[in-house]
Amino acid sequence: MTRLLAGVGGAVLLAVVLWDAFETIILPRRVSGRFRITRLFYRSTWRPWRSTAQLLSGRRRDAFLSFFGPLSLILLLALWAVGIVFAFGLLQWAAGSALIMSGGAPGIWSDVYMSGTTFFTLGLGDVAPRTALAKALTTAEAGMGFAFLAVVIGYFPVIYQAFSRREVAISLLDARAGSPPSASELLWRHRGDPGWTALVELLRDWERWSADVLESHLSYPALAYFRSQHRNESWLAALTTILDTSAFVIVGLEGWCVRQAELTFAMARHATVDLSQVFNTPPQPVDERLSPVQLAALQERLASGGMKLRERPDFEERLKELRRTYEPYVTALARYLAVPLPPWVREVERPDNWQTSAWDRVVRLPARKEPPITEAHF
Repeated sequence: MTRLLAGVGGAVLLAVVLWDAFETIILPRRVSGRFRITRLFYRSTWRPWRSTAQLLSGRRRDAFLSFFGPLSLILLLALWAVGIVFAFGLLQWAAGSALIMSGGAPGIWSDVYMSGTTFFTLGLGDVAPRTALAKALTTAEAGMGFAFLAVVIGYFPVIYQAFSRREVAISLLDARAGSPPSASELLWRHRGDPGWTALVELLRDWERWSADVLESHLSYPALAYFRSQHRNESWLAALTTILDTSAFVIVGLEGWCVRQAELTFAMARHATVDLSQVFNTPPQPVDERLSPVQLAALQERLASGGMKLRERPDFEERLKELRRTYEPYVTALARYLAVPLPPWVREVERPDNWQTSAWDRVVRLPARKEPPITEAHF
C-alpha cells in the first residue's frame, strides 16, 4: 500500500513539474492557474530577497537586486530537475526497487540515486534496472533528460533576446528624456520639432515597444526582474514616462500627434494593467507625482520654449482623470519590483547617462541655437 501511494505521488509530482515547465517555457500566453510551482517559487524567493536588499544602500543594493533575475532562472531550472529526479525515484521505488547494485541494499535513496544518474545521463554503471518496468522507467527518464536539456538551451536565448530588445529602447530614451527619464524633459527636448514629426515617430515606436513588453513579459514574467544597466533606468520607469507624456499630449496638444498619443497610451496602459495581474499587484494609493504648482510651472516652461498648448479650463482635471487610469498600477508594480517611479518634473538638473563616465567627467554638446518660432511651425 505504501509503495502504491508513493507511485501515485511520484506520477502526480512528475505531471505537475512537466506541466509547470511547459506553461513557463513553451506556452506563449498568460497562465492563470492558481497552483503553480513557478509562481510559488517566485513568491517565496523574491520577497525575502527584496527585504534583504533593504539592508544595503546605493550601488550595492541595486547590484544585489540585479542578481535575482538571472539567478532565479538557474534556481527554477534546478528545482524542476530535482522534482523530476525525485518523481522517478518514487516510481522506481513503487516498482519494487528492481535494481542491480554493485554494493549496498536497495531502498528509496538508491532509487533516487538511480534516477539522478539516469536523468543527467551519467552512466556510471554501479546501479542498473533489472525488470522490464524498471528499464522502461529508466529509458523514459533518460529521454526526458535530453529533452529537458534541449528546452533549457532554447529557453535562455529567447529570454535574453527579449531583454536585449527591451533595453535598446530604454537606452535610446536617455538622450530624449533624460536620466532618469521624465515627461517634462521629453516634451521640452521636442519643443523645436516642426509639426511634431519626431514626437509622433517616437510615440509610434514606443507603442510597438509597449506591445513587445506586454507579449514578452506575459510569456516570460521572469523578465520583469531583470534590471537595466543604470540605476536610474528601468523598463517600468520608461513605460511610466511614456504614459505621462502621452497623457499630457492628449490633453495639451492638437492634431495627429494627439491621435498617436491616444494609441500609445492605450497600448502602454494595457501592458501596465495586464502585468499588474500577472504579479498580483492590485492598484495602490498614489503619492503625488505632479502637484498643481509643478503643472503650472511645466506649462509655463513649455510655452516659453515655443510649444503651443491648448487653452482649456479643465486641463488639470482632464489630466488627473487620465493619470488615475494608470498611476495606481505602476505604483503597485514599482513597490513590488523595488524600482523608483520617474518624476513628472525633474527637481534637480543632472547630466544624462551618456554624458557621464567612471572618472566623473561630463561631456556636453555645444549650445544649440534655436530657430525663431513662427506660425509655420504650427
